[in-house]
Amino acid sequence: MKKPAIDIHRDELDGVGVEIVPVTSLQCETYPAHRDDHYIFIVQQHGHCVWELDFTQVVLTGSMVGFITPGQVHQNLDFNGAGGWLVFVTPGLVSPENREIFDNFTHVRQTASIAPNSPLFQLVPILGTTLDQATLALKEGLVSSLTDSIVTLLASHILQSEYSAGLIEGRKYRTAARFKQLVVENCKELKQVKEYAALLNITPLYLNEIVKEVTGFSASHRINEEILLEAKRMLSYSRLDVKQIAYELGYEDHAYFSRFFKKHTGMTPVAFRNSKPLFVQS
Repeated sequence: MKKPAIDIHRDELDGVGVEIVPVTSLQCETYPAHRDDHYIFIVQQHGHCVWELDFTQVVLTGSMVGFITPGQVHQNLDFNGAGGWLVFVTPGLVSPENREIFDNFTHVRQTASIAPNSPLFQLVPILGTTLDQATLALKEGLVSSLTDSIVTLLASHILQSEYSAGLIEGRKYRTAARFKQLVVENCKELKQVKEYAALLNITPLYLNEIVKEVTGFSASHRINEEILLEAKRMLSYSRLDVKQIAYELGYEDHAYFSRFFKKHTGMTPVAFRNSKPLFVQS
């Protein structure tokens, strides 16, 4: 089987699908950039930490939360006396409603400030204690319930200052979330707004209207951004040449791909690669 262009960590969680790691245990370690097949939720009580998420530095200072979605290339860059936890959760324990929220906010806003007395700071240790009890009756159900409460609270913090409750609960918001999910899953094969509109059983004009209202950008912009992001990942974290990358992304004509990349980034693929330190798993 062909090795992925970018290293992905799979099946690292045990049978219950949840793991909690204190941030203090990571302060002396920096892990290479990689993807995971699970969510990472950052629950920070105090201090300062820096992550790189898909070429963007994300800084958490003080009481904050953050999230990293499955498949997102990430690396922890610095923990400066930060206190809190990383909560690793298998996608099966994240409700469809919460997945929509995280999908819509990936690459838009992945952190939020929270009050120092947030219930998250009580719930995470309770979940940790529950995970540590090997013979606890009804453990699986308790873990699932506590995890859902933590993830939903975190999603609520991400949402709180961004949208009105009416829009969050409305059909337009759900359609925009579904569109974004479809783009992530299919952008190598489908590159036209009309193709996604057909999958959603709506007109291209209405899809553009919805996406613009919810995200501020056109549907075509969202498709292009996903393609460019994956191209940047391959250029930075693999040894594939530009022709191979173009093919991986669904372009038969690598020259056309290079023109597309330069038009939207201002750099050729080769210039972009040369501007980044190449990381490749050994």
